[in-house]
Amino acid sequence: MTAPRPGAPLRPVPALLNKVPEATLLFWIVKICSTTVGETGADYLNGTLGFGLTGTTAVVAVLLAVGLVAQFTARRYIPALYWANVVVISVVGTLFSDNLVDGFGVPLWLSTTIFGTALAVTFVTWFAVERTLSIHSIVTRRRETFYWLAILFAFALGTSAGDWFAEGMGLGYLPSAAVFAAAIGVVAVARFVFRANAVLTFWIAYVLTRPLGASLGDLLSQTKHDGGLGFGTTWTSDAFLVVILLGVAAMTLQGRRRGPSAARSAGLPALD
Repeated sequence: MTAPRPGAPLRPVPALLNKVPEATLLFWIVKICSTTVGETGADYLNGTLGFGLTGTTAVVAVLLAVGLVAQFTARRYIPALYWANVVVISVVGTLFSDNLVDGFGVPLWLSTTIFGTALAVTFVTWFAVERTLSIHSIVTRRRETFYWLAILFAFALGTSAGDWFAEGMGLGYLPSAAVFAAAIGVVAVARFVFRANAVLTFWIAYVLTRPLGASLGDLLSQTKHDGGLGFGTTWTSDAFLVVILLGVAAMTLQGRRRGPSAARSAGLPALD
C-alpha cells in the first residue's frame, strides 16, 4: 500500500470498519426501546425477581463486562452484539442512578448533576484527545472506550433526569415523556431545518432519548396508584424486547446486503 503524500487529504474511513451503526430512523427506534427496557428491566430484576439492588447490579455488571470484551474484540460492527451491549448498559445506567438515589439517599437533582458532570468531563476529555466526537470514526479502541463511557453516563443521566421530572418535580410519567419528546423535536428541527451541527445534535438527542424511554417505561409498567398504566415490568419489557429483536434483525439483513459491495468499493476483503 502506498503511503499518502505529505499534505494530501486523508481518505474517509470506510463505513465497513466503523464499530457503531449509522443514526438512521431504525437506529433511533431501537435506541428508545433499549432505554425503555433498561428502565423496566432493572425494575424487573430488582423487584419482580427479588434480586435487590446489590444482586441486580452484580449480575448485570458481569453481563456488561463479558459483552464489552466481545464488542472490543470484534473487528467490525455486529448489530446483535452492539445492541445487546446497549440494552445491558442501559440497565447498568439505571442501576447507577437507583443505587445513588435509593441506596445512598442522594437527591434526584444531585444525581442528575453528578452524571451530567461525568458526561461533560467524558466529552471534554474525548475531544481533547481525539479532536472529534463523531460516531463515524469509532475505529480505535481508545475512541470506542470513550464512546461506551459516554453512553453509560448518558443512560445514568437520563434515568436520574427522567425520575427527577416525573417524581421529584411531580410532573408524572406522561407529561415528562411529552416534555422530553418535545425537546427531541426541537433538536430535530435544529438539525434538519436550521442545519445545526450534526455531532452536537446527535449527542443531545442521544441523551434526551434516555429519559424519554425511562418515562415511557415507568408509564407503562408502574401501577395506576403510582401514576402508570399498570402493565407491569414483565409485559412491558417483553413487548419492547420484541421490537428490539425485529429492529436488530432488520439491521443485520441490511448489513449483509451492503457488506460485500461496501468492501469492494473500499478496496477491502468482504467480512462474511
